[in-house]
Amino acid sequence: MIQKKICMLGGFAVGKTSLVRRFVTNVFSDQYRTTIGVTVERKSLVVDDHDVTLMLWDLYGEDEFQRLRESYLRGSSGYIIVMDGTRQSTLDGALALQQTAARTLGPVPFIAIINKADVRAEWEIDDRSINQLRERGWTVLFGSAKLGQGVDELFTLLATQMLKASPPSGVPS
Repeated sequence: MIQKKICMLGGFAVGKTSLVRRFVTNVFSDQYRTTIGVTVERKSLVVDDHDVTLMLWDLYGEDEFQRLRESYLRGSSGYIIVMDGTRQSTLDGALALQQTAARTLGPVPFIAIINKADVRAEWEIDDRSINQLRERGWTVLFGSAKLGQGVDELFTLLATQMLKASPPSGVPS
């Protein structure tokens, strides 16, 4: 069994916990509860014929009162940056979080997801901004924790990228 640590990064109330809960238990709740510190969930899946257990570190949302503790990032094989499509400010925060993660972890795989695709008409993050992220080399997906859209694909794609970045022993990359 291969274990990989993934950190969920993003601003306050972007949907990190909802994405994790949807992936792990296939449940969505409208009841918002702020994450205090870090919550760790796990889920096993098969990726390229390998049994992989993902350790999902759901970190509290960063805002003007609390900053990301870099110690939480250590040991991560990859990370997910979550933005709320209805709030442009979460894109600015995502840029800063990605720089912190890259500085702390080095070149590990990561994926950005813009949450709340179910209300795309209300998005403040526009196509131009999304294209700029892609020009920086970011993989950007759209998803909805509420509807489950893009959630399994998000975690499976990152798990695949992590395996390619550090293949299990005896497996050619």
